[in-house]
Amino acid sequence: MSNIDEAKEFFGKDLYAAATTGIEILEAEPGYAKCALKIEDKHKNALGQVMGGVFFVMADFAFAIASNFKQNPTVTQTSQIVYLSPVKGSTLYAETEKIRGGRSTCFYKISITDDTGALCAYVTTTGFIVN
Repeated sequence: MSNIDEAKEFFGKDLYAAATTGIEILEAEPGYAKCALKIEDKHKNALGQVMGGVFFVMADFAFAIASNFKQNPTVTQTSQIVYLSPVKGSTLYAETEKIRGGRSTCFYKISITDDTGALCAYVTTTGFIVN
């Protein structure tokens, strides 16, 4: 079974991110993940823009994949999100990579872009490694 198939099988159990929101896993490696989301009306707020929570769910899901795939279980300890640009395209991408790993904590950065290349949000997450 390939890494992507293995990741989709395991993280597909995250029904909110995968089924309800519709986030698709594109790449998965220990310490790295990339996900995509085709924007639908259900992702928009009353102003017609992508709701801030959508960015956060994407970032949290990408972090979960990168920090848990073939590694010790890890949960979010803290996260900070900065919204930088409204979505101009029709698809969002969340790409995360580990910046630092330790025995009990880890630190990741997550960039959320759209299919026009616009950087829409930037997230930093500290994870707690559950031993």
